[in-house]
Amino acid sequence: MPDEGFAVTLFREGGQWQCALLPPAVMEDLDSCVAAVRQQPPDGGPIVLVDIEDEFFVAVRAGGEPGGRVRVLLSDATAASEYPLAQQVVDRLGEEIPDEDELDEIWPIGDLRMFEDLGLDEFELRAILDDLDLYADEMLSALTHRIGLAEPYARAVDILLR
Repeated sequence: MPDEGFAVTLFREGGQWQCALLPPAVMEDLDSCVAAVRQQPPDGGPIVLVDIEDEFFVAVRAGGEPGGRVRVLLSDATAASEYPLAQQVVDRLGEEIPDEDELDEIWPIGDLRMFEDLGLDEFELRAILDDLDLYADEMLSALTHRIGLAEPYARAVDILLR
């Protein structure tokens, strides 16, 4: 993976899940992530996944109808002390940036139930997020595997390795 990370969108088109790389600018701005997810067909609840330096990830998911509610998940709230995108997620969710003495802990914030309709409940998602041996890209691979989207996701991300 490139050191800076990547952004992809997963969406249903013609009854099939697709995955496409997004421009790097999406990785810098939560509003761009929201715009990217809203540009996809609403069927199935499109998803944007952003990996930042393999340190943390942001997941954004639109509801299954046009203009539906947008849900957001940040894999590590402590990233907000160093990364603008993480700070934007913390702000959007109305959370506080962790105190200096809490920066050695890791915890997710946001909608841990956003993938339940795809078979990944909050408990299983938390198990992925709590595995301190996994980098963000590995968490995303586990997540997409668990929700049945590993193949389109891997095809898109493999382009980065070339």
